[in-house]
Amino acid sequence: MSKIAVTGKGGVGKTTLTSLLAHIYAQQGRPVIAIDADPSPNLAWALGFPPDLVAQIAPIAEMDDLIEERTGAKPGGVGGWFKMNPRVDDIPERFSATYHGIRLLQLGTIKKGGAGCICPESVLLKALVTHLLLDRGSEEVIMDMEAGVEHLGRATAEAVDALIIVVEPGRRSLQTAELIQGLAQDIGIPRLYLVGNGVRDEADRRFIHSQGPDLPILGFLSYSPEAVEADMKGVAVFEMAPQLVREARLIAAELDKQKASD
Repeated sequence: MSKIAVTGKGGVGKTTLTSLLAHIYAQQGRPVIAIDADPSPNLAWALGFPPDLVAQIAPIAEMDDLIEERTGAKPGGVGGWFKMNPRVDDIPERFSATYHGIRLLQLGTIKKGGAGCICPESVLLKALVTHLLLDRGSEEVIMDMEAGVEHLGRATAEAVDALIIVVEPGRRSLQTAELIQGLAQDIGIPRLYLVGNGVRDEADRRFIHSQGPDLPILGFLSYSPEAVEADMKGVAVFEMAPQLVREARLIAAELDKQKASD
């Protein structure tokens, strides 16, 4: 089973790609766990989860009682004594929701402390991500991340089958992709790929090829008014944008091909 992390500059369409891949894998009969690790969680809506199910999913980082129970320390502080290896194996089943064969889990955002802070919240989230990537071998794991690799570390880098950086045909998006590439290489993530999104024509494809980081390109997603409409209606992109689905199937097939060749 694949372990995939999807990242990129905010607004480039990483949540759209994550949702499409999740539905494609689920349709193929593969068990899927989708992880919303973006500070602005929107994956549930992109997947088409009904509002009552969305309401059941609470971000793990905001569960103060759970954090204290598992780490032995109250969240919100830095330093002090707490467990560095909290139990997390039951969290995916207890604090997720499932729809159309996709189990969704929200990590949430650590609101106090600096980036990479050693605090109970960060320890629990890192332990949970490590468990999902290293210990659960029976599911496709797809993480919708912020513009970076904050939730990953050297312990989990080798377990990531693919870090997909989503880019648009624009310089700011491609510059962000280069920064992410450097961060990923620093922690030893071995397999990095690009996906172009919001592509209008062949000129956009050439721009990404020529100006983007020197990484393999898995494929492209076209600019899609249907995807915009799906977002407005709260409907899954998978259900309203057939062209994107066809393109995402090609991306998924290319990713499987790359994995098989490693």
